[in-house]
Amino acid sequence: MDKVIKICILKMGCIASAPLLEYILDERADRKDIEVRVLSVGSKLAPEDYGVELAEKGLKEECDLYIVVSPNAALPGPTKAREVLREKGKSVIVISDAPAKKITKELDEKGFGYIIVLADSMIGARREFLDPVEMTIFNGDIIKVLAITGVYRLIQVEVGKVIDGLKRGEKPVLPRVVVDKEIAINAAQFKNAYAKAKAMAAYEVARKVADLTTEGCFVVKESERYIPIVAAAHEMMRYAALLADEAREIEKYGDTLVRTPHSTEGAILYKEKLMEKPQVRG
Repeated sequence: MDKVIKICILKMGCIASAPLLEYILDERADRKDIEVRVLSVGSKLAPEDYGVELAEKGLKEECDLYIVVSPNAALPGPTKAREVLREKGKSVIVISDAPAKKITKELDEKGFGYIIVLADSMIGARREFLDPVEMTIFNGDIIKVLAITGVYRLIQVEVGKVIDGLKRGEKPVLPRVVVDKEIAINAAQFKNAYAKAKAMAAYEVARKVADLTTEGCFVVKESERYIPIVAAAHEMMRYAALLADEAREIEKYGDTLVRTPHSTEGAILYKEKLMEKPQVRG
């Protein structure tokens, strides 16, 4: 058997790309070619010390690939985490949201890989509005949007390429992708034009949610104004999830829903028809 690749996922704070990331890589828990470790500091991510602590714990795992996933990768915590890993010569992929777009040049220059998901929008984090139930519902909605519109498949494919390179003993070529609506939808591989259009609309609505949550959390100071603003953002995400669900249903009705499971050896298989078996795509 080829070398087993060890992957360490470091989570700081929460974006919708984070909660199920390790399961995107091994959805049936039967891959023999990878081992995954997950470390987290929970919801807090900003202090530099958190990044140092998390990276040092990750280094003890002696992994081949490190993925640092967080909101706003420009903040001190995520920045320090990836820098500590880089200083030890580790291969690092950063997964983050739209605010991290401003540091892509820096990430390029320092040799980091990155997947920046523009639709992975900030939650409406105002105490008067956001309780654990609302937080969970919002994340459920945005996870559905990212899954259906192609973001998770893109992560599956891009991280898979790095794993394949490591298995061959090569220096990995790390992904450098800013995921806009077209990149996401192309990864989703919709067959029906209307399904594709609905999914694209869902992605764009989700992307615009951040405009409202940023305004409601950081700009507007009066509670009588910011409460309805963040509530409106969450309503937008709810409808984005409904649009995405409609897109997937259209693909089901035509029996053209693409599925890309992993084999036990880690190959990405492919199928469209519900009753056919997944195969390696030629």
